[in-house]
Formats: sequence, C-alpha cells, structure tokens
Amino acid sequence: MSCRSILVFVCVLFLAYLGTSIAVDGDFGEYFDILFGDNRARIEEGGKSLFLTLDQYSGSGIVSKSEYLFGRFDMQIKLVPGNSAGTVTAFYLSSEGPHHDEIDIEFLGNLSGDPYLMSTNIFAYGEGGREMQFYLWYDPTEDFHTYSIDWNSQRIIILVDNTPIRVMRNRHEIGVHFPTRQPMRVYTTLWNGDSWATRWGQVKIDLSNAPFIASFRNFTARACTVSPEPSCRGFSAAKKTKDIDPESKIKMQEIQEKWVVYDYCHDLRRYAHGLPFECRKGNLISE
Repeated sequence: MSCRSILVFVCVLFLAYLGTSIAVDGDFGEYFDILFGDNRARIEEGGKSLFLTLDQYSGSGIVSKSEYLFGRFDMQIKLVPGNSAGTVTAFYLSSEGPHHDEIDIEFLGNLSGDPYLMSTNIFAYGEGGREMQFYLWYDPTEDFHTYSIDWNSQRIIILVDNTPIRVMRNRHEIGVHFPTRQPMRVYTTLWNGDSWATRWGQVKIDLSNAPFIASFRNFTARACTVSPEPSCRGFSAAKKTKDIDPESKIKMQEIQEKWVVYDYCHDLRRYAHGLPFECRKGNLISE
C-alpha cells in the first residue's frame, strides 16, 4: 500500500466517526492557486479577500493547494449584482479522474430583479444527477452570506448562514455510491454557463454588462489535509460527529417546503421507469 493510500485510510479512520479540528483560516494567497483567468482572479487585503471576474474573454477561478478528506468548508460570498443571467458562481469540492467525487454549490444568475437559483449536486464514483435546487430567500448580491459543506463518511450537509438546507446520507447498504475515499480539492469559480444556467439556456449572458464580479472572504476549512502536507493531528477520540439538532431540522424542513424548486427524488418525468434507489419508498431516511 502506498503512503498516500495509508494516509487516506488513516483519515477515514479518524474522521468517519469523529469531528474535525484541523483548521485552515482565511488566506487565499497561502492556500489557493489560480486555476484559470489569470489576473481576473484578484486576491487582495493581504489574502483576506478574493474577487473573481468574468469578462468578454474569460471567467476565473482558484483551486486549493491541499486535498482534503472529510471536513467542514465555509465561504462567505457576495454574488454578481444586476443582470447576472448566464453567469455561474461556484463553490465546490472535487477529486479528479473519470470516477471522480464532487459536492457542488452553484449559483445560477438571472435577469435583474429575478431570484438567483442555488443548485446543489453530489457526485460519487463519477455518478451525479442528484440535483436539489433552491430559490434564495434573500438578495445574495447585497451582502455576504456564508455557504458551507460539512462532509464525513456518514452524511453531507449543505448549509446557508449555518442553517442546514440539505442532507444526503451514506446509503452504501442499498448500493448507492457515496464519496468516502477520494480526497478532494476546494474550487471557487465564476464562468459563462449560458448554454444551460438561466432557464435552461433560454436567457443568454449580456456581455455588454461585463465585467461581472463576485466577491469572497473568510474561507475556513476544518478537515484532514491529505496533500501536500499531511495533517491529521489534533483529533479527539471523545469528539463525536455532529448531526442536525432538532431546531435546525425544523428550519431545514421549512426551507425545503417553501424554497425548493427542483428535487431529483421527485422528478417522475426524468425517472419515468423508477426513481433512484435512495429516493424510493422504503429506502428514504427521515431526517
């Protein structure tokens, strides 16, 4: 077994049932590389702030220098204001390869005055199609809001301003893939997705409004770092994995009842021959 495989196995043992306590706080310049867009990705204020720009020629993005296996990842984001139709602002985790894992938070721009769509998706061993989409219940362009991915071997929780809006459980016992063994990097991008992003591509981006700018700050990761510098120190055997408390569960149910605009588990047109296993009656888990 390679050193990397051993480290991944150790992280799994530590984090499958424990919380995370390895902290990475804030400095975009220290913890990220430019992914694309060159100087369209601007790190300012001593690494505390990031501005991604989309213009007539390119979008922009950054990627974490480290790979992580399980943890909580928080980012404060202020989205593109005005007519943002066709733009996609993304904060997500992803591994590499044809059988990659990925946990997505994507914000799909819209015409001025119309709400942003927050699209979430989860890939495991190359299989996606687990979209759940929400209209945001506030204007995400006026101020920063915190978006979070809390991931361990048992469940993935997606949160907005520390309120859970979606949970996906590990259902390996019924043959459903779940991301447990592939370390992932953190990505933040802004790009032109007008072939599909706004009303399934019916509304195109208006580049006369460029440049489009999204703002980011206060990135934190409390996770097991697999590379380039392994770091799984500081885990306490007494610390249990946090789940959703009853009050947060009620808030999540209220948000889902009011603001969900698409849930793959309810798409009978897409799955006319049968819903995915985890969505079928008898396989559902009550949150």
